Amino acid sequence: MGWFSSDIKTVDDLFLHTLQDIYYAEHRIEKALPDMIDKASDAELKKGFRAHLSQTKGQIKRLDQAFKKLKQKPKGTKCPAIDGIIDEANEIAREVADKMVLNAALIAAAQAVEHYEITRYGTLAAWAKLLGYDDVARLLSANLKEEKATDKKLNGIAKRKINKKALARKPRRPDAVERAENAALVAAAGVPALG
Repeated sequence: MGWFSSDIKTVDDLFLHTLQDIYYAEHRIEKALPDMIDKASDAELKKGFRAHLSQTKGQIKRLDQAFKKLKQKPKGTKCPAIDGIIDEANEIAREVADKMVLNAALIAAAQAVEHYEITRYGTLAAWAKLLGYDDVARLLSANLKEEKATDKKLNGIAKRKINKKALARKPRRPDAVERAENAALVAAAGVPALG
């Protein structure tokens, strides 16, 4: 059942589909975070990712409770959006050799995930209230609050140090390119070449 499927006829259908979407997403995130922890070289960033992994497990438990309160079996539905965000993060991480730049890339990827989750939980909490599922709305709002806090922490780490460290990294170029550029600068300055 996709977002524009004929299987979605009511807001209840849409709510359940979106709940299944975030359930799938949280499980994908839970599987992706250990790799992000391994790739991060900054101790504070690793600690933040570990905390997010623990939070994600708690959020999954809340989603299990939400399904139970709705008398539905907990299950996910494939979420191309979170798959795309995680696949893109993995692709970028493979392409970044410098550890400081990689830390910045990891935070950017984690914040993309957070923003997706914030969007989903905000919508789900609003729909749960609209539909009269107050207990479920409280569970979803608790997840939303955690996602916003995690995004704020990641943003703080990025602004305070990670982005600055990444920016300070000098791009590494092949020695031949650097020598040719230096020779061109010397020639442009009118200094005779040696030897």
